[in-house]
Amino acid sequence: MNSRNALLITLLLSLVAILLWLAIPKVRENSRYLKLLAETPPARLPVPVSGIGRSDLSNTWGAPRSGGRRHEGIDIFARRNTPILSTTHGVVVKRGIDPLGGSVVTVAGPGGHRHYYAHLQRYGRHQVGDWVRQGDTLGFVGNSGNARTTPPHLHYGIYTLTGAINPYPLLAMSGKSARETRWKSPIKKKQRRSRRA
Repeated sequence: MNSRNALLITLLLSLVAILLWLAIPKVRENSRYLKLLAETPPARLPVPVSGIGRSDLSNTWGAPRSGGRRHEGIDIFARRNTPILSTTHGVVVKRGIDPLGGSVVTVAGPGGHRHYYAHLQRYGRHQVGDWVRQGDTLGFVGNSGNARTTPPHLHYGIYTLTGAINPYPLLAMSGKSARETRWKSPIKKKQRRSRRA
């Protein structure tokens, strides 16, 4: 074998090695995403607004909206800049502006359900493609989009392959916020008890 052929083979092998090195993280991420899609969606979800409990929720699903639309989610009212927490683990598939929702974040969760968080005042640190855990801060309560004339709130919706589903029954069974569900600190329990006394 002459030196020219040896150099060509070395270059080709190097190119293949580089391509494999670049491809493996994508293969791993695709595998992780496929596992997420294969998971069963949760039957219960924590409330996605910090400090808001089950008793604070109202079932606004199906309420009439402008243009003959029906409400495909629920509105959770809270103070401006209250943290909005992911109800599930998954991957951020959208972070941007919608005409109706204003500043929005969408997380693809177990079973491919899309969890839609709208009317944000501002975003959390997660970008499109980032994996999130239940309880991670996705943004902060606001009134962006078509909610400019309303008090600050989170519009929370869940979308499946067949369309929107009512999130209220899933949230109403939980009674806890996403952060309370994720982190159970005995220190916080002691502090709560001492406040009641």
